[in-house]
Amino acid sequence: MSTVPSDIEIAQHAKLRPIVDVAAELGLSPDELDLYGKYKAKIALEVSQRPPRGRLVLVTGVNPTAAGEGKSTTLVGLTQAMRRLGKNSVMCMREPSMGPVFGVKGGAAGGGYAQVAPMEDINLHFTGDFHAISSAHNLLSAMIDNHLTQGNSLNIDSRRITWPRTIDMNDRALRDAVIGLGGVANGIVREERWVIIPASEVMAILALASSREDLERRLANIMIGSTTGAERKPIRASDLKAVGAMSLLLKDAIRPNLVQTLEGGPAILHAGPFGNIAHGCNSVIATKTGLALADIVLTEAGFGSDLGAEKFFDIKCRSAGLKPEVAVVVATVRALKLNGGANKKNLAAEDLGALEKGLPNLALHVENVKQFGLPVIVAINRFTTDSDAELARVADFARSMKVRVALNEVWEKGGAGGEELAREVLDSLEHDSSSFAPIYDVKKPIKEKIDTIVRKVYGGDGADYSVKADRAIEYLESIGLGETPVCMAKTQYSVTDDATKLGRPKGFRITVNELYPAAGAGFVVAQAGDIMTMPGLPKEPAAERMTIAKDGTITGLF
Repeated sequence: MSTVPSDIEIAQHAKLRPIVDVAAELGLSPDELDLYGKYKAKIALEVSQRPPRGRLVLVTGVNPTAAGEGKSTTLVGLTQAMRRLGKNSVMCMREPSMGPVFGVKGGAAGGGYAQVAPMEDINLHFTGDFHAISSAHNLLSAMIDNHLTQGNSLNIDSRRITWPRTIDMNDRALRDAVIGLGGVANGIVREERWVIIPASEVMAILALASSREDLERRLANIMIGSTTGAERKPIRASDLKAVGAMSLLLKDAIRPNLVQTLEGGPAILHAGPFGNIAHGCNSVIATKTGLALADIVLTEAGFGSDLGAEKFFDIKCRSAGLKPEVAVVVATVRALKLNGGANKKNLAAEDLGALEKGLPNLALHVENVKQFGLPVIVAINRFTTDSDAELARVADFARSMKVRVALNEVWEKGGAGGEELAREVLDSLEHDSSSFAPIYDVKKPIKEKIDTIVRKVYGGDGADYSVKADRAIEYLESIGLGETPVCMAKTQYSVTDDATKLGRPKGFRITVNELYPAAGAGFVVAQAGDIMTMPGLPKEPAAERMTIAKDGTITGLF
């Protein structure tokens, strides 16, 4: 069994190319870059407006588990493999949130020999996009409370303010709070909540905007609440005259970031909504920039196909007019065994029985992608503890579903370990037909769209609604938000809204507890189960293991 150093050790020993050289490989001139040191740059926004030349490939996966699936690692390694095969390709990936980095993950830039670099910068502050988003978001929050304090000429109902505050850290104490305490000088006392930045509507807007003008239009349309009385007229960011200042704060954040893979190929990182509580995709501008510069563009969507891929297809692609042509579904023996009931402490042992019981989860995700009209390739992301018999069983099962399959060893071998998968992707682009289309009509009523997602994507029997959710649907449809996509917020660990129901459950219904507008982003959010928009830290946060030496060397980022 080979021994692979830690992610950060691999990243720190990598010899990086000057980012201007990486940019030149894509045909970008120095005048089309703003450098952030030697290895990071912002790409000129105008590049995204060029006619597309590339073909779009999505990387998605089975439901995530504690065992790990390696979707981001596969994306990076597949891009490296494409470059090894001489293909003009680029990857487009979301930026990591510091909440999970200091919480559970300890890093989110790929893994092993399939990472994007400079890894430490990307995981920590990068080019400041998240800070700009939080500043713009919280400026609007401050202007709301200032308006209430200064006489409330808009007649905002302080009990019905739906706009939260945001921070890029896991902090459960901020889920529900009371602000304005301490007397008249400190404003109006009211309840408040915080969401993590990937759940911010400003993040979703930045990721879906196609231009500066579109960004401003979307910011103006943000609904922060409603007026008092029976009329409940929506109040928007434009009513508070906040749009200009918010746009100023986002003037650089709207531009995509260029970095590189460990093998020196180009990688575009931009935006970072979570797939369980937001749309889970990198930005439209980043994807369009990639399509303007490269022949093959590889991107990912957050968590499993039931969340990230569905939203990629039904929200992002619909909004931006994107036409993906192939989808890679990442699966691991370990994750499938967990879905089949294996003990997570004993995943290194061969367990064909648990694997067999977990394979229906893979089938569901393959079927999910197929119904959007895309050919599928199952990428079996190999762990060093997987047995040959287990790997062969997953491959045979994938072939029985009439889809392509490839072994993926990029974590251990980098691009060389992804060449089999890359060849399958290239062959699929050449010979398989694609007929992409979203699975529902946005003009259908909200409940009908939710029912379509639950039945077609999750495999359930439908949805039930709390009284609060029913009232919210009635109100949202009355103010013109009935004919928008629905962004489902639910657990990523199960296709149901119950994180403990693994595998491929049957005969279930989900419970929609709440709906709220994301009018600027262009959708409504339906929240199901116990999903949180502000995570908490685990008992032993990854932050406890992080240090920095006197020479500046960082340890503890996985």
